[in-house]
Amino acid sequence: MVLLHVKRGDESQFLLRAPADAELGALTERAARVHNARLKVQRLCSEVEDLAEHGVFLPPNMQGLTDEQVEELKLRDEWGERCVPSGGAGFKKDAVGRRNGRAPNEKMKEVLRKTVEEAKAVISKKQVDAGVCVTMEMVQDALDQLRGAVMIVYPMGLPPYDPIRMEFENKEDLSGTQAALSVIAEPDAQLWWAGKELHRTKRLSDYVGKNEKTKIIVKIQQRGQGAPAREPVISSEEQKQLMLFYHRRQEELKRLEESEDDACLNSPWADGSALKRHFQGVRDIRWRPR
Repeated sequence: MVLLHVKRGDESQFLLRAPADAELGALTERAARVHNARLKVQRLCSEVEDLAEHGVFLPPNMQGLTDEQVEELKLRDEWGERCVPSGGAGFKKDAVGRRNGRAPNEKMKEVLRKTVEEAKAVISKKQVDAGVCVTMEMVQDALDQLRGAVMIVYPMGLPPYDPIRMEFENKEDLSGTQAALSVIAEPDAQLWWAGKELHRTKRLSDYVGKNEKTKIIVKIQQRGQGAPAREPVISSEEQKQLMLFYHRRQEELKRLEESEDDACLNSPWADGSALKRHFQGVRDIRWRPR
């Protein structure tokens, strides 16, 4: 199986395995599907953390309003009164004004936090360094665990306008958000390798050969964005080590220039009588006890 190191820009994303004769059309859509699923898990983890701290989402017409404005407009959070976390709620005001502040108790918070940490570990970019390939099954399992944790804390469900529920139901609206720029539609996804686009009509072996032990770095992006920047000749870590070496070398040369010309005469290798003493066996003689 060919190992594909998928990147977006210069950032590593995940590892993917595919047979050398895989059709690039299906492989490209598979990579885009995993990429978008990882982004969904990231968005859910962020929202579930806010859910644990500040409770469910406020209705759109109440978000950002002060308590006085809510009373003046006589607005009511009907879903907030219905969605009470298991074990009771404590109040922690949301400074942003997006959530109602009725947070779960510490035990339920820990359930949500632990699940979020496990989900983040599944989609972490550290999986690349560990050599772990991320599959749709792994990402889907992380989504199911997040869904299960939310159901434990809120068995009655979340409001229909809560972004967590909308993500679980695939009804999220990302238009106008920064997150929308990272999502790549499967039909518009492209894979690039060695400065060349991997055309969907061909097979992977047409570009990398039939060796199943091949490892390549591919970049995924949206169609129409042009060719991505090619990989640097040396990595950033290698560049740091190289700069450190040259810096030390320059410091050494600087010290040699500042030293006296005859300073080397005091070195053992500059002693003209060293060979004579060596054969006479009188090397390293000291008149004082050691």
